[in-house]
Amino acid sequence: MLLIECLLCARTWAKLFICIILIFTKSLSGAHLDRLVPLVEEFCNLDDDELRESCLQALEAFLRKCPKEMGPHVSNVTSLCLQYMKHDPNYNYDSDGEEEQMETEDSEFSEQESEDEYSDDDDMSWKVRRAAAKCMAALIGSRPDLLPDFHCTLAPALIRRFKEREENVKADVFGAYIVLLRQTRPPKGWVEAVEPTQTGSNLHKLQEQVPLVIKALQRQLKDRSVRARQGCFSLLTELAGILPGSLAEHMPVLVAGIIFSLADRSSSSTIRMDALAFLQGLLGTEPAVAFHPHLPTLLPPVMACVSDPFYKIAAEALLVLQELVRALWPLDRPRMLDPEPYIGEMSTATLARLRATDLDQEVKERAISCMGHLVGHLGDRLGNDLQPSLLLLLDRLRNEITRLPAVKALTLVALSPLQLDLQPILAESLPILASFLRKNQRALRLATLAALDALAQSQGLSLPPAAVRVVLAELPALVSESDMHVAQLAVDFLTTVTQAQPASLAEVSGPVLSELLRLLRSPLLPAGVLAAAQGFLQALVGTRPPCVDYAKLMDLLTAPVYDQAVDGGPGLHKQVFHSLARCVAALTAACPQEAAGMANRLVCDAKSPNSSTGVKVLAFLSLAEVGQVTGPGPQRELKAVLLEALGSPSEDVRAAASFALGRVGAGNLSDFLPFLLGQIKAEPRKQYLLLHSLREALGAAQPDSLKPYAEDIWALLFQHCESAEEGTRGVVAECIGKLVLVNPPFLLPRFRKQLAAGQPHTRSTVITAVKFLISDQPHPIDPLLKSFIGELMESLQDPDLNVRRATLTFFNSAVHNKPSLVRDLLGDILPLLYQETKIRRDLIREVEMGPFKHTVDDGLDVRKAAFECMYSLLESCLGQLDICEFLNHVEDGLKDHYDIRMLTFIMLARLATLCPAPVLQRVDRLIEPLRATCIAKVKAGSVKQEFEKQDELKRSAMRAVAALLTIPEVGKSPIMADFSSQIRSNPELAALFESIQKDSASAPSTDSMELS
Repeated sequence: MLLIECLLCARTWAKLFICIILIFTKSLSGAHLDRLVPLVEEFCNLDDDELRESCLQALEAFLRKCPKEMGPHVSNVTSLCLQYMKHDPNYNYDSDGEEEQMETEDSEFSEQESEDEYSDDDDMSWKVRRAAAKCMAALIGSRPDLLPDFHCTLAPALIRRFKEREENVKADVFGAYIVLLRQTRPPKGWVEAVEPTQTGSNLHKLQEQVPLVIKALQRQLKDRSVRARQGCFSLLTELAGILPGSLAEHMPVLVAGIIFSLADRSSSSTIRMDALAFLQGLLGTEPAVAFHPHLPTLLPPVMACVSDPFYKIAAEALLVLQELVRALWPLDRPRMLDPEPYIGEMSTATLARLRATDLDQEVKERAISCMGHLVGHLGDRLGNDLQPSLLLLLDRLRNEITRLPAVKALTLVALSPLQLDLQPILAESLPILASFLRKNQRALRLATLAALDALAQSQGLSLPPAAVRVVLAELPALVSESDMHVAQLAVDFLTTVTQAQPASLAEVSGPVLSELLRLLRSPLLPAGVLAAAQGFLQALVGTRPPCVDYAKLMDLLTAPVYDQAVDGGPGLHKQVFHSLARCVAALTAACPQEAAGMANRLVCDAKSPNSSTGVKVLAFLSLAEVGQVTGPGPQRELKAVLLEALGSPSEDVRAAASFALGRVGAGNLSDFLPFLLGQIKAEPRKQYLLLHSLREALGAAQPDSLKPYAEDIWALLFQHCESAEEGTRGVVAECIGKLVLVNPPFLLPRFRKQLAAGQPHTRSTVITAVKFLISDQPHPIDPLLKSFIGELMESLQDPDLNVRRATLTFFNSAVHNKPSLVRDLLGDILPLLYQETKIRRDLIREVEMGPFKHTVDDGLDVRKAAFECMYSLLESCLGQLDICEFLNHVEDGLKDHYDIRMLTFIMLARLATLCPAPVLQRVDRLIEPLRATCIAKVKAGSVKQEFEKQDELKRSAMRAVAALLTIPEVGKSPIMADFSSQIRSNPELAALFESIQKDSASAPSTDSMELS
């Protein structure tokens, strides 16, 4: 307050007080900005460039520090930035017509003239322009909500100022426009039903600016200033990344600029590397046809860079050449450009680099990769250079330093659809590749397996059998659960070899099968490995003659289950039974003649009183999978067996029978579905299991085949929405969701009636059902669902707690999996969401438990769900959030229940990375709850769980502190400095902090949670 009074009373001390403001901005709270900002704006109008610079710096600091409080002043600040960004009283910029005329003049003469005329040290106007450009960048970065206005007002002004004569100012003008581009970039996971460049959208406005940007940069791309050209390349790289394909029609200007920089040997090598990096990016974003007319002029300077003595330029040029080959002569489309005029030059330059042995490691690797692309894409045009290239790749395979890139290059060549003759290197390369499978280098083993699989697919019977057997001898050791990814690639290769050379597999089929069957008994078996195993088993019985007999292989596969004692229980992990059942189904699908006999055997095993629990579980799960593939066995007997099993004393048998009933029913709806619906009505004690069967049937059946039964199923499911069991309601909700997908336009609108008139349990079940309509992939139901979400989110005002919790769970799923559904509605949803984060005293009650009183918070689950939604919003909708308001609720959560504090500590650490400026603004308030958590002590005599919970809280709080300490300038906060000293002086906290820092160093990725 004293500072403001001084400003009012002593304008002549303006410079001094503006400097004081800049100093105190670091700890400014924003409370007095309404009085400070008008004064600073007024001082800008004084005829003093030094003062103007300071005032604009102060406004920039205000925008970065207090973006929300600066909202009322945005219009005035924008006007000042626009005014002073072109403040250059000592220079008369020519009109557009005169400027066009100047472009034809000698650039060196005009630049020399500029330097002679405007080298006056007293000219301070450039500092004002620079400060205005920086202030504009802060304005754009702090107010993403005003982006449409910025594209109309600020973007044209920035583009016009690309002609800025002062290098430092020009760099900041480019920087401000780059900030605008980055703000315009669609967020990660951005999915819209309409075209992204629709009229009026930010991307459409940016698309309209592209010709103006290119026109403004045309002269700058040939500027003598290296820094100016680097700024051009940075800006154009951002633009191409946001609007792929938008620069194609301007390729003549861009190619001329690239060639100018590539030929510039008078400056440092940095500009040539930047030009090459920009060209590589263009090749990835613009259509290949745009480069065709320019290749004769573009290729020679690139080739010159390939031969450059400086290793960094050579490495970058080889990467560009590789991308050039990949983009201009793709393998998946017909060639639109004849490579004949260019292939000799490219091959000669690459071979020269490949043959040299005294090169930097990076150049060696890039040369090998580039040659791999050349051979893979244009090998049929290499002529006499093909065999020397292949032999050089073979030679690099033998070298420990270059073997990994050589393996990857060989994979590219083998996968090429050109069907190249690799006979000159096959016999020698396979034993070398086999030796790599014994190496400890995991990346080498993975690349080698990919190369071997590619060779087996492309060469097939051409592979030397003796060399193949050498490779196969190494495979059993790789089929192990110690590295599932390696195991998957090994099994894929075995499948390919089985199909190409079944005779070669005879010697190793026993050891490989033994290891594979052991792998199938792993409870951690990933889906990819299981799919590979199924393919291999099918290949074994699918060859003619089969490598292994169907009955023998089936006995080996099921032996671990059938060899158990009758009363020994399942024994194996539940997941193993599912894996084995899918393999049984895969084998049966490969041998259709065995399907009927297999189905009968499974039914007999399932109903036999002598069968162990494990055998029955496997039989039912196999029936489910086999039934899906080949259709069910004898219908009546199967129904009776399945229905009887639902009453089994074993929970595992009941669950397997329920699963089988649904999957088998999906293959014969006309017979099984009426039976299933009748049983759900007639057997209330088995209702939960039968609903699970219905869920499986709805998920496995074709949507069109379900339409005749949709009304009956709909009526039945809504009869059970009011079930007292939450588990039953959950299954009903999933069934309703799957049923709606059968006919969304007809069934989804019916939810409105249920939400309006249904009982609380029905309303929560309907909302939960909608959650099952959301997937992370585009789906035809998305537009219809988006139109319904606004009404659905009104349920956050429902008086029932369960309904509100179900709504929050659904919202979290939408934000996490398909944020485009809710982004446009966040303005209405966020106030309701934030309301659910508050502690409600009316929901807290005391429960007497003997002589003790226990406090119960009925609103805790709803609050926790709300905070989980907030975390998901950080990941996918950050641009739509008012971070200051968001932080208010995070701050409240830091003092809440254990579960919520754990969530908010993680959120705070994430915010410190994503939005450091707003976090820094209130870091003093955020530190106190973190300090309280870190120094809290558990009461003596507490149970072990209390000590463990407190330790977890401390660790999570300390992670948040470590994240806060990464924010620049956070050390200037006295409270943070004091807390840091307290941590260092406390041995326990210091050890914990050091441990967290070590963890961060070893795993630099930020904390993340799966909340949906």
